[in-house]
Amino acid sequence: MQDDVWSPPPVLLTVDLVILTLKESRLHVLLVERGEDPFRGMSALPGGFLNHAGEEILDAAHRELSEETALTAGWVHLEQLAVYGEAGRDPRGRVVSVAHLAIAPRLPDPVAGTDAADAAWVPAEAVLSGEVELAFDHRRIATDGIEHARTKLEFSALATAFCREIFTITELQQVYEAVWGTELDTRNFYRKVQAAKGFIVPIGTTRRTTGGRPARLYRAGPKTVLFPPLIRPAPSAAEENTRKEEE
Repeated sequence: MQDDVWSPPPVLLTVDLVILTLKESRLHVLLVERGEDPFRGMSALPGGFLNHAGEEILDAAHRELSEETALTAGWVHLEQLAVYGEAGRDPRGRVVSVAHLAIAPRLPDPVAGTDAADAAWVPAEAVLSGEVELAFDHRRIATDGIEHARTKLEFSALATAFCREIFTITELQQVYEAVWGTELDTRNFYRKVQAAKGFIVPIGTTRRTTGGRPARLYRAGPKTVLFPPLIRPAPSAAEENTRKEEE
């Protein structure tokens, strides 16, 4: 008796983007309002299916990024985050998402793409706490992306991706405080940043700040790995209790 001929199951592939930026010294994530079923009217991460079978996954991520933010690869940090493929994550069938993390400084107000009714920057806390409900498993993806960014700030130069090309140490500290969600001691932060050789490089000029002396200006240095690392402070008891209540 001849065995049945095996055929691969139909699987669809999408890319989803966790796009992060700072707005008013707070970490924000880009969300769109879905204009189509399933989950019409709900908030979701920007993303979509491949345009055609020959489109590369990274090209699809750049395309979605350009459609949602009008930014190209040269202006944004973009990296693959993780793959999400649970069988029941999408009511349309077996859909696997290759999620990407995108970071850029002071991104403009978004314009909704072709399949979205609206788009907006939403504080990361509202996403993490569940205050804003997301379609599919996008809260999990967004949470993973934010936590990935928080961890990478400890061991890599990722924080400079949130800054303009030229920045002050105070502006760099504001990045860490916004992403980590905690205040840092200014003197201690300055000491740790200076100890991480090659992290940032002075450019020899200053910028006048309001009510203070001119601040030295820096740019990203040649090192992408921080040594010694800038370890994230442990949350206080009050912060830990708040996090547990939100969960």
